[in-house]
Amino acid sequence: MSDTHAETVAYVRETMLPQQAPPSGQTGAVKWLRENLFAGWLNTALTVLGALIILWLGTHFLPWFLHGVWNANSLAECREIITSTWGQDATGACWAVIRERWTQFLFGFYPDYLYWRPLLALVLLFAALAPVLFPGAPRALLALTVIYPGLGYLLLWGGSVWFPVAAYLGFVLGYVVFTALTKAGQNLLAPILAVLATILYWLFLAGPVETALESVIPFGMEEVRSNLFGGFVLSITIGVAAIALSLPMGILLALGRRSDMLLVKALSVGFIEFIRGVPLITLLFTASLLLNYFLPPGTNFDIILRVVIMVTLFAAAYIAEVIRGGLAALPRGQYEAADALGLDYWKAMRLIILPQALKISIPGIVSTFIGLFKDTTLVIFVGLLDPLKGITDAVRAAIEWKGIYWEPFIFVGAIFFIFNFAMSRYSMLLERRLRREHR
Repeated sequence: MSDTHAETVAYVRETMLPQQAPPSGQTGAVKWLRENLFAGWLNTALTVLGALIILWLGTHFLPWFLHGVWNANSLAECREIITSTWGQDATGACWAVIRERWTQFLFGFYPDYLYWRPLLALVLLFAALAPVLFPGAPRALLALTVIYPGLGYLLLWGGSVWFPVAAYLGFVLGYVVFTALTKAGQNLLAPILAVLATILYWLFLAGPVETALESVIPFGMEEVRSNLFGGFVLSITIGVAAIALSLPMGILLALGRRSDMLLVKALSVGFIEFIRGVPLITLLFTASLLLNYFLPPGTNFDIILRVVIMVTLFAAAYIAEVIRGGLAALPRGQYEAADALGLDYWKAMRLIILPQALKISIPGIVSTFIGLFKDTTLVIFVGLLDPLKGITDAVRAAIEWKGIYWEPFIFVGAIFFIFNFAMSRYSMLLERRLRREHR
């Protein structure tokens, strides 16, 4: 019996086998290729088709890039160099136009002896954004963040140093009104009257205050007119200003659209739907041609400021809808938890609701910002020289570069890609940092 039982029991090894390397198809590059490029017949067919397209593009356009000329004084000279170097039928890029006119693409017609001012403004912009975007940045830079709008204006446009100071006094007045009304228990009227007091100060008192300060201590920088702005100085100025202003405005519009107060909700819905239903070009024409008709006689509103206002309103309407989606995605229990803690409306929004809603809305908000920055090229329709069309046409109008086409567009497109790609990667970094389940 025992012999029969022993013959039926499976063999059991008493010692461990030495560790072996995994099969070549289950590790390294082979595994990655199989899972990502050749996982099934459809994936394999698409991979082969994509490789053929890349090969065709490479054979047709790579020589054009490789035969590029950087040192020439005209398009004709570029073509002569390409022909003498690569043959009669060779083609190549004339990058010499970028080397000769790169300052015009970046600064437009800004005075060349003042280039240090927009460059300094750009460096200070990154320093001012650092404590807002990166938690590890020195907190002392927050002081620069607060004063940067006035400092950036002074560097770019120049003029009296008391103009931004007088503008900042409006924020101080609004803060004083808000604090006083909040302490008096008027939580609902406090933000409305604070904003109203600030606007009235800017309309009627900011000018006299600036004049009085200038008469006591005259101090300023050389003025640069807005019609000299162009290129990426113009695009970055409009884009950064509109992004910084449209986000808080979009948050308020989103909250207004979800408000229980009928008038606030109706005004918010009407504004959002009207702005989203009108093309941006129409709003820019309104800023250029019609806005002055609604202002007091003799008012001269700077064209760039008018464009910034309209672009901000346009972006705020779209951001409001993105944030409204984030607010709607939150479970009802979050609102009930805020009520259970005894928080008022603004504290509940600031401490519980908005942080979660904004985290959900990050991809949509950044997409809106990227679209906004690209839409700054539409200012060509109101006479401002954007880098894509305005400056490119100005460069191509010169007799020595007449006939050049692709090189300026590729250069401008590459810079736009760098800025937009940086915004996209930062949004992904922010999403990973705020993802609680990975902490």
